[in-house]
Amino acid sequence: MRPQAVPEREAPVALNLREYGTPRSGRPAVVLLHGLFGSAMNWHGLAQRLGEDAHVLAFDLRNHGRSPHHPVMSYESMAADVLAELDARGLDEVVLIGHSMGGKVAMWAALTAPDRVARLAVLDIAPVTYPNRFEGILTGLQAIDTQGLASREQADETLARYVASAAVRQFLLANLQRTAQGWSWRMNLPAIVASMPAVLGFPPTGEMVYPGPALILRGERSDYVAEPHREAIASLFPAAELRTVEAAGHWLYAERPEQVWALLSGHLSV
Repeated sequence: MRPQAVPEREAPVALNLREYGTPRSGRPAVVLLHGLFGSAMNWHGLAQRLGEDAHVLAFDLRNHGRSPHHPVMSYESMAADVLAELDARGLDEVVLIGHSMGGKVAMWAALTAPDRVARLAVLDIAPVTYPNRFEGILTGLQAIDTQGLASREQADETLARYVASAAVRQFLLANLQRTAQGWSWRMNLPAIVASMPAVLGFPPTGEMVYPGPALILRGERSDYVAEPHREAIASLFPAAELRTVEAAGHWLYAERPEQVWALLSGHLSV
C-alpha cells in the first residue's frame, strides 16, 4: 500500500544523508531517523557498527541538519520525504529505525506504507500525544540573539538560564553554525516552534496496522514509553516486542550504545 499523494504545497523535500556500508544482496538497507533538534550525525557511532553488515542511510529530517527548510513539519510530510528518498534510490523495502520524533516518523511510514518496511525499530517513543516538555528549551533557543552573538560560549551562557544540563545544551548548540555572515541556526527554529503541536501529537490512524516485525526499545529511566502506552502500541503494531534498556534514559543509544547495538542487531538478523 503506497502512501497517499502529498498536496503540491507539501511536496517532499530532498533530504541530506550520511551513508555507511555498502548495498548487500538480499539484505534491505537500514534507514536511521533522528529526534527533535538532532541530525543524522547523532547516529554516527551506531551507524558505523550497523554498516559493517548492512547498507545504512542516516537522514537529516526536514528543518534539521543540512536538509532544506520548510514551513510544514508534520509526521505526514516528514514520512513522505523519507519514502520519496527511498523511491529516488530504488529501495522498495528497508528497515526503519527512529529515535523520539524520528521514531514517530518511522511509525507513520510503516503504517502508511507497510510493504516498504521489512522491519521497524523505535527508540523511546510511542504513537501518542505527549505534554510539551520543550517550553524551556524553545524559550532559551529563541533568547539567543544570533545577530549580536560574539561566541558559542555566549550562546551557552544565555541558554543556561533556561536549560540546566550542560550535555543537553551541548546537543542543542550543535545546531549553531558560524558563517561569513555571522552566527545562525542550521535548523529551522521558527518552523519547529510553530510545528510543536504536530510534533507532540500523532496523526489519526483509523484502521491502519503495521503487521511486520517491530521492536520498541525504552530507557529504564525514561517515561516516554510507559505502561499506559502499551495499548496504543499493540493496536497499531500487533507484532511489536517491547524491550527495556537498563540504566538508560531517553537518549538510550548514546547512554548504552553496546546494549542498543546488540538489541538492534538481533532484531535485524532474525
